Amino acid sequence: MIRHTLLTALALCLASCATKVTPEETIAIASSYVDIQWMPEQRHIRHGFDASRIFVHTPDTTLAEHGDPRGWWKPGILAKGMPYKWGGFDTPETFLAGLKAGKKAGDIANDEKIRRDNAAVSDGSIGVDCSGFISRCWKLTSHVSTKDMPAISKKISWDDLQPGDILLKRGHVILFHARDGSNILGYESAPMPTWRVRRGIFPISYLKQDGYSPWRYRHMLPSQTKNTTPPRYQIDSTGIGWNPIR
Repeated sequence: MIRHTLLTALALCLASCATKVTPEETIAIASSYVDIQWMPEQRHIRHGFDASRIFVHTPDTTLAEHGDPRGWWKPGILAKGMPYKWGGFDTPETFLAGLKAGKKAGDIANDEKIRRDNAAVSDGSIGVDCSGFISRCWKLTSHVSTKDMPAISKKISWDDLQPGDILLKRGHVILFHARDGSNILGYESAPMPTWRVRRGIFPISYLKQDGYSPWRYRHMLPSQTKNTTPPRYQIDSTGIGWNPIR
């Protein structure tokens, strides 16, 4: 209880000191994580302990040899999108700098990571997790966890969602971009379908059934545009994601 109170107080302090952000800025930041391109190398792989004895699994294609078929990047082949990292809070700039320094590209979540929480975050890996991603999109100065996001947000209705809002449930968060019929177009640093930041298509019925609820960051500024038309997009190769049509 004491730890939770302290974390909530920290989250409130972060919010009060945070730079305000517009919906357009939030979406632009999110896109930079999806669209970042980088060249993986063999030295960016780890399936074992780091220097601090924290076990790391990078989401490269050899992850399948360790029981998870969702690994996606491969040395020597240009990769797109920032990898998921448990506890990660990197920006595109710090991610690229970390690659240059030989850090490992990502670190997937598992039951042991969840149990150990912050103690399972590897300093030798780079990337971003779901809450670290939202924290960056909102221009927060520190990583705010999913359990503390309600302290810096206000609950809203499904009909009131606007770009930059979030859909939050215990343990995961999605950034809202637009509604298209019975689906939501959004962004997440996700375990599915692969361990990376992606644009996804989420049926509203599924989100409600799975316990998600809509929230708005308390320091979100009004939109700078009056255009409320959903973005033009095309389905990507996964069949459940999308890419904007410029």
